[in-house]
Amino acid sequence: MDERKQKVLRAIIMDYISTADPVGSRTIAKKYNLGVSSATIRNEMADLEEMGLIEQPHTSSGRVPSDKGYRYYVDHLMDEDDLVGGEKDIIRAFFTDRFNRLDQLYHETCKVLSELSPYVTMIMTPVKSSGTLEQLQLIPVSPFQAVLVLVTDVGLVHHRTVDFPVPVSEERLKEVGQILFKRLKGRNIDDVNITLMREISGELKEELDIVDSVFEMMSDAVKSSGEEKVFLEGTLNILNQPEFNDVKKVKEVLSFLQDEKILRELLHGKNGIGMNFSIGDELSHDEINRCSMITCTYSINGNTMGNIGILGPTRMEYARSASLIKEVAKELSNVLDHNEKK
Repeated sequence: MDERKQKVLRAIIMDYISTADPVGSRTIAKKYNLGVSSATIRNEMADLEEMGLIEQPHTSSGRVPSDKGYRYYVDHLMDEDDLVGGEKDIIRAFFTDRFNRLDQLYHETCKVLSELSPYVTMIMTPVKSSGTLEQLQLIPVSPFQAVLVLVTDVGLVHHRTVDFPVPVSEERLKEVGQILFKRLKGRNIDDVNITLMREISGELKEELDIVDSVFEMMSDAVKSSGEEKVFLEGTLNILNQPEFNDVKKVKEVLSFLQDEKILRELLHGKNGIGMNFSIGDELSHDEINRCSMITCTYSINGNTMGNIGILGPTRMEYARSASLIKEVAKELSNVLDHNEKK
């Protein structure tokens, strides 16, 4: 593509992102000072349409970018967008706060990104082992019920209600919790096996139901720790986009965003580490084929740990969204590096 066609395509995309209205040759000639007449611009637009980079949504209307046009823009024409209005300061100030748990850090990171972006934001936590046991407590609810709380060294908190077939006193429950904690403290939850369970059952013969419930809960914790968790914010932002003024389409998108398995798949992307753009049909899901998604990996000590994503209409502000997600990923990686060293 020659330089003039690139300039015309860039102008069409920038104007359509800004206005959501089809763009005509006169608009390009007046607003973008390309140094050529509107007739010349019309000829270039005809060529761009033939190349599949722009489309005419209605007869006698202007042109809009196609998915292929957005892809060309992202790959060849997009400049890095500087964050404005103290946005970098807001992000950096946010990451100076202390977070007691990793899940709180991830949730709040997703939230601050959604406050700076007009789109849907999401973050996927790392796949990790469930960690070593740091705290175990049995909190009585009634003589027949207690809440079991496990805290691991990686900051993950697991809790579950445990029911007893016979009443258990608070004093005995405390003793049982202490015995379990003594035997399990510092052990990796993944390594808690049947052999160890039998050993502990020998010490707690009268509380086998409690021991069984504890180990069942710990097994569930191991299973859940093998999956990445997805935090999602800003889902209602989609209502502010003119592309989604159709109630049926909005319901489809909102329903789609409730499927965490699919969200994990989207966040993994197709191209591995770094920043990636998926545009329109590249997302491979009909419910969001009018959307684009930008993902960026974050790391600990240089090792990729998870992904951050922004989902918006194909008309999204690609440059600004990419700058936002890049800055958040960088600061999150710095915090995780610092915590790891501590």
